Amino acid sequence: MKLTYVESVGIKKLEQYEKTVEFVDDDGVEDQVINVYPRVKYQSFEGFGGAITDAAGYVFQQLDPEQQERLLTMYFHPDHMNYRKVRIHMDSCDFSTHLYSAISDPQDQDLESFDFSDTEKYILPLLAEAQKMAQKPLKIMLSPWSPPEFMKTNDSRKNGGSLKKEYYPLWAKCICRYITEFEKRGYEVERISIQNEPKAVQLWDSCVYSAEQEKEFLTDHLYPVMKQAGLEHVEIFIWDHNKERVFERACDLIDATTDGMIAGTAFHWYSGDHFEALNLVRQQFPDKKLILSESCLEYNKFDSAAEAVNAGRLAHDMIGNLNHGLNAFYDWNILLNKEGGPNHVGNYCDAPFLFDEDRKELLQRMSADYYWHFAHFIQPGAVRLGFSRYTDEIDVTAWENPDGRIVLILLNRGDESIPAHIRISGKETEIVLSAHSIVSGVISGE
Repeated sequence: MKLTYVESVGIKKLEQYEKTVEFVDDDGVEDQVINVYPRVKYQSFEGFGGAITDAAGYVFQQLDPEQQERLLTMYFHPDHMNYRKVRIHMDSCDFSTHLYSAISDPQDQDLESFDFSDTEKYILPLLAEAQKMAQKPLKIMLSPWSPPEFMKTNDSRKNGGSLKKEYYPLWAKCICRYITEFEKRGYEVERISIQNEPKAVQLWDSCVYSAEQEKEFLTDHLYPVMKQAGLEHVEIFIWDHNKERVFERACDLIDATTDGMIAGTAFHWYSGDHFEALNLVRQQFPDKKLILSESCLEYNKFDSAAEAVNAGRLAHDMIGNLNHGLNAFYDWNILLNKEGGPNHVGNYCDAPFLFDEDRKELLQRMSADYYWHFAHFIQPGAVRLGFSRYTDEIDVTAWENPDGRIVLILLNRGDESIPAHIRISGKETEIVLSAHSIVSGVISGE
């Protein structure tokens, strides 16, 4: 039995090393141990992905062919990060070049004036190239940031407001139309969320739903219209907001009436770890999926220059979510310009790839390297395994891939190296985790 692993280490610049260590018979080691238990199995994992936004599509069109190939290969090629999923906004979001809605006529109940041209401009070209690189159909998640302004209580796409009750039926039809626009172009819409960040009053496209409003819209309008349109194969996810209230929203919405309508709960990372909240959702609703639908570093919260620290934060959150029931992961923008946009309200954020428009240079951030450790090694269909660790200074997650090989990912965010004895099935081996490093390895052999 052997462990073949890749270590990425560094603060200002990452260096990557590949090593192989052999397992020997366990001689009774007690200190500095990380145990892996293949017989203890938890949830399965669907795969990784990211968001194809207007901003990502806009910047992608500025790359030269070689840069486009590099970006697409890293994310979507089966031998690299193997992204299988993409999240796309319905109508504009903050990471759009301008505000837009596909429908603007309150009298158009049949959606004859539905205009898909904004989505066709930047999103569809990037989606087409991504799917070509993936060599298989990508599974799409659609999420609305706001209904059209005439449907809102504040008469604006921005600054919160709510969906007027008289427009519940029309908005449900609009969501269905968005799904069919993708499907008739040959794309697979796997799931939708009812509303992005339904608790947030944002300076950009946003819409507030209480739990009661979200439930009423789902049960009385959205689900019946989707069923009538033959879209029952599209999964519906609730919440799509931060973890600190994910358990309450799941409890408020999932009951005997909605059980067959709701596939699971989507959440974001912006309010902190709250891994225990995910455990509560998993325990209360074991048959429902948990997906992280958005995660990024906002420039108004994090120092963009602290790449290693930021990448470590994202990896810590990833491991915590994986260990507490996560079934799928969607990063936010897969590509932005160096400023962290374009963003029509200046809500600039980091991304795994940035493009310096002045120097015409594609910049790969450390977060891309850290995400590679997860997406490259944990394959779609993998099952999480039990483990124990001797210190919380090491973040650990363990998985069994469909081919039977065991994946172990270790994260050391500290300033000192940390030793570890890996124990599994009566065997053990020793490695040392460098300071500020992430290690991903495959255990193979008998």
